[in-house]
Order: sequence, then C-alpha cells, then structure tokens
Amino acid sequence: MKSIRFEYGKQGLNLKLQPSWNVTIIKPVKQKPLSNPIKSLREAIQYPSGFPSLHDIIKNKEKIESICIVVSDATRPVPSYLIIDAIIEELNNNGLENKLITILIATGLHHPSNEKEIKRIVGEKYYNKVRVVNHIAKDNESLQYIGYYEEEIPVLINRLYIESDLKILTGYVEPHFFFGFSGGKKSICPGIAGKETIMANHSAKNIASPFSRFGIYESNPMAIMSTEIAKKVGTDFVINVCINEFHKITKIATGDIEEVHRQLVKYQLEHIFTEIDKPFDIVVCGNGGYPLDLNLYQAVKSMAIGEIAVKQGGTIISVNECSDGIGIGQDEFKELLFSGLKSTEIYDKVLKKEIEVPDQWEIQVLTRVMQKAKVYVISKLKENEIGNIGLKYAVSVEEAISNSLKIHGKDARILILPNGPQILPKLR
Repeated sequence: MKSIRFEYGKQGLNLKLQPSWNVTIIKPVKQKPLSNPIKSLREAIQYPSGFPSLHDIIKNKEKIESICIVVSDATRPVPSYLIIDAIIEELNNNGLENKLITILIATGLHHPSNEKEIKRIVGEKYYNKVRVVNHIAKDNESLQYIGYYEEEIPVLINRLYIESDLKILTGYVEPHFFFGFSGGKKSICPGIAGKETIMANHSAKNIASPFSRFGIYESNPMAIMSTEIAKKVGTDFVINVCINEFHKITKIATGDIEEVHRQLVKYQLEHIFTEIDKPFDIVVCGNGGYPLDLNLYQAVKSMAIGEIAVKQGGTIISVNECSDGIGIGQDEFKELLFSGLKSTEIYDKVLKKEIEVPDQWEIQVLTRVMQKAKVYVISKLKENEIGNIGLKYAVSVEEAISNSLKIHGKDARILILPNGPQILPKLR
C-alpha cells in the first residue's frame, strides 16, 4: 500500500493511502539547497546587487558603538545561526567587536524565546558569546515612540533597535496566510513593534480584507502599513533568504529592504503556487513540520492553506504535531478557543470590536475557515484540549478521512498537501 509522508514535528508522519480513495497529491517543486550556504551568505553580504556592501556602509558611518541584528523567533524555521555567522564574521573583519553586537529576537506578540530556543536560533558558535535580547511588545519601557501612521496609529518600536548605530535585519520570505509574504518589513512590524502598533496592523478590518491572503502583498493593508513604518524607522542592511521543505537555504538576497523583498517574492511566486481546476471535497494539509507546527495557534496557518482549495461545506484535515499544546503565551487565543461560542459568533464579535485582544487575528482566521468547512485537528492534543467552538477531533488522518467520506461520498475528491506553505494551491 502506497504511503505519503507529512512534515510533522521532527520525525514526520506517514499516511497510508487506500486504493479506493480518489486522491490528488501536490508536493513542492524540488528546490536545490545551496551547497555551501555560509560561503554564499558571505559573498552576498560582500556583493549585494545594486546596493552598498556592508563593508562600505560601515566605512561611511561616523561612529559605530552599537549594532543590532534582528532575527526571527523560535516559531520560524529559518537557519538564523548561519546568517548570524556570516554577518558577525563580516563585522569582525571590519574591526567591530562582538561586545558591540545585540541580537534582537523579533517575537512580535509571541512568547519570548527560552534558552534552548535561543541556542537553536543563534547557534553553538555564538551562544553566550554575544548579547541576545527578546523583544517584548508589551514592555513600554523598552519601546520608543517615533510618530504616527496615518495620523492616528502610534508607531512604537524597540528602543535597542532605534538607538543602534548599525541596524541589520535578517529573516526569510515565504507566503504568509494574511500578510501575503513574510520577510523584509515584517521583521520591524510586527517583529519588533509595540503591542498597540501590532494590534492596529493586525486589526479585524485588515484581517478581513480580501487582500489579506497568501501571496498578496501590493494591495495588502498590513504589508502597506509595515512598509511605511519600515521607511520611517530605517534600516542599514537586510539579509533575507528562501528555504525549501527541508528548511535549507535555496536563495539569498541582500541590501535594500524593498529590493531584497521584491527579489525573493518573485522567486517564491515562480516556485510555490500551483493551479487547480476546482475546489476539493476534502483537503489534508500540514504546516511544514517543526517548528512551524509547534502549537495549535500556529496550526491555523495550515487550515488557511486548506481554505484555498476546499469547497464550501467541505472538510479540512489539519495535520500538526502541536508538541507545545495550544501555544505558550497564547492565553487569549486559548480563552476564545474554550469560550463555547459558535464560530460565527466569535467572528462577528471580532469584526464588531466586541473582542479586541492579542491573538484575535488567529481566532478570526480560524473561525472564518470554520464557516467554510469542517476542520479536523490531527495532533498530539487530546479531544478535550482542542477547545469547544467546533473543531473536530480524530486520532489519525485515516480516521478523519474515513469520517469525511461518509459525508461526502466514497468518490469524494481528496487533495493532500503534506509540506505546508512550501506548495500552495491556486484556483485557475
């Protein structure tokens, strides 16, 4: 019997395909990883396209007494330790010592990274060798006010970053379920922005926009706002990458924040989206394995992938390990998940601003998806741990498919997407 492997936690999960199932499987286009990513990163830092090198930027600074390197948090699969290695080597080669460097983890409103996570982010080589700070969006003393966006939204950004003499952003670009694409300006807002700024960026109105979807960025209200904030805040040098389903670097861009993002978005558009003729009855989808499927909060992204391809009234089967449960620090999300309200009630309350809390965007997307399709959760969570707003429980993907075929019929069309956002369906 043929089987398909899902990216699931660190070990993966095999699904045995029954011969009677009417299955379509879409897997990522093979993206060859860079053979020597450190060497490629060093070269990209030394020779950016159409932008001064980091060496030239350093040389033209009057003084450099503090350096801030912004990196993604523990929920992101980007190999930041490789990027950090290449940056610090270049800084050292230009006479800048490690004591000047602060690595700032762009947590947004996620939980602060613990020591184990920091070690994974920074890598063995520089763990305990350079200062590492978690951004805390709710800590007003660590934030600096830098003006307003559209004359009404206060822009609060991490003070360490603002006050640094040399500002460097790192990250990776991939399709994002409501921001269009990750990377670039997203490292600043929401990455190192204050709670008030993030809440305005991720407002119910913005999330509800038809342009707040995977792969849409030029008309995306959150991306537009973050672009303007990034311009206001400023950055000296950007290093972003693309990765494949094994989280290996496939593409690098360096230099100007907007040009870097443009190059890597173009690369993603060429490699990630694939057309389908019509929606499916059942869509089985993961989120890309560890650390992307650490918790149920992050698993909503996989449900949004399913939303793209499922028919109205269909079934989405979300396959995420959720080894951290619902999510560390996602208290408001958990409270709403166990509120006992119907998904339509929660969605309407969010839109009417009767619910305004951190994480409302995740519950807003979840309840939107639940209004289109039944959603099964396949994870390490027990049935009493997935809330009481209508999410369905099954012990295995096979059981969830079997249950779904009883509703949609034995010939129901099943789409399997085992690699998270590394391949995304798009209706023709």
